[in-house]
Amino acid sequence: MTDAMTDFSPHYNGPDLAQMEAGTLRLALLDLICQGAYQEGDFVLTSGQRSTYYINGKLATLHPQGALMLGRLMLAQIGPEVLGVAGLTLGADPMVSTVSLVAMSGGRQLFPLIIRKEAKGHGTKAYIEGVSLPPGSVITVLEDVVTTGQSALKAVDRLEAAGYQVDQILALVDRQQGGAELYAERGLAFTALFSLPEIQAHWADRQS
Repeated sequence: MTDAMTDFSPHYNGPDLAQMEAGTLRLALLDLICQGAYQEGDFVLTSGQRSTYYINGKLATLHPQGALMLGRLMLAQIGPEVLGVAGLTLGADPMVSTVSLVAMSGGRQLFPLIIRKEAKGHGTKAYIEGVSLPPGSVITVLEDVVTTGQSALKAVDRLEAAGYQVDQILALVDRQQGGAELYAERGLAFTALFSLPEIQAHWADRQS
């Protein structure tokens, strides 16, 4: 798995990915996900349930090319009124950083915020790490893999409690296990770059 993800590197360099058309870029990111981030087999999930597949989104978001591709694709989904991107640690940490960096490379300030699961036990005892933004600032919440939707919703609750407005939840992958429905109940817009069936179909094509 590690070798497969590393072998992806020579195929695309930074300048190519920075200029690549969105459709081609999306397909390249899907290839990377299917090269190691998505696996099939017998897995025990955090919940204790068994699964025939596993998605480790961090193998894509912490990959040099993967981060740049994700940053470009997600930035295109973020409206001009948005001042920051935020997400629950740990899955969203590399995502908010890369989206902010890609935005800045195009001349746009988009502040990254990291939401702690528990308040810091010292100093300010803050839940939110990053630059303090004006009250009412519009924030987009990022998530790597959405299952039930609870992780991103916790980030939404922390941001709203701090006086921010959340315009949408933007994910790398939707496993289609209730997350979208949960967000709809809260009146939150939700977009995922990829759905689980799309990833599984592409992975199967690569095996044939």
